[in-house]
Amino acid sequence: MSSRYLLALDASSSACSAALLRQENDQSECLARYEMTPRAHTKRLMPMVDELLATAAIAPGQLDAVAFGRGPGSFTGLRIAAGAAQGLAFGLERPLLGISTLEALALQVHRRYHFRHVVTALDARMGEIYVASWHCLNDVVSPQSDERVLAPGAFRLPSDETDWVGVGSGFALWDAFDVGVHVGMTQHLSDDLEPRAEEMAWLAARDLDAGLGVAAHEAQPVYLRNDVAWKKPA
Repeated sequence: MSSRYLLALDASSSACSAALLRQENDQSECLARYEMTPRAHTKRLMPMVDELLATAAIAPGQLDAVAFGRGPGSFTGLRIAAGAAQGLAFGLERPLLGISTLEALALQVHRRYHFRHVVTALDARMGEIYVASWHCLNDVVSPQSDERVLAPGAFRLPSDETDWVGVGSGFALWDAFDVGVHVGMTQHLSDDLEPRAEEMAWLAARDLDAGLGVAAHEAQPVYLRNDVAWKKPA
């Protein structure tokens, strides 16, 4: 087959990133840009795209799809990435794919450390976390729980496995997690790992193959907190 190009953008955290995935037959190559740019996503995101296209020596019209970090994450950052991705996808008449930031973080840590049972948690402010759990094997990430926003003490591990690993800024609140999480989790990393467009590009390729690409106006950020705020009491 001819080369397929997929562009991914992310601005969901303090980091700003873009990635260009090229696939041809069994060969794949991913070019990526990643910078810690708090409050400068608007200035850096599109220049990153221009840099990637120039490095790959392709024109925007050669892109086959566009993806973005749909959330959860920073409300402002999610809107920036979604707006840029929607504009590109609409102008190029290409499918758009929204990729979970929590899933992308799970894939990143699986590739880096080879963890298999992963909980990704991002700081949602106000004493809450965005959290989900995953099973990872051979670069395949499978959800083990829904993505939710809640207080750390309300989170429960989805199984009795005792080799869970926690990753992400949400684990800065480790002391507030339930004792069952403390028992079932072998370690937690509240280090500088942030979601990246590089993993989003690979996940988007998977979703594109599954026919999950949508029109530009149909892909929207996922905030999670809105779902909770508007839910009526039982």
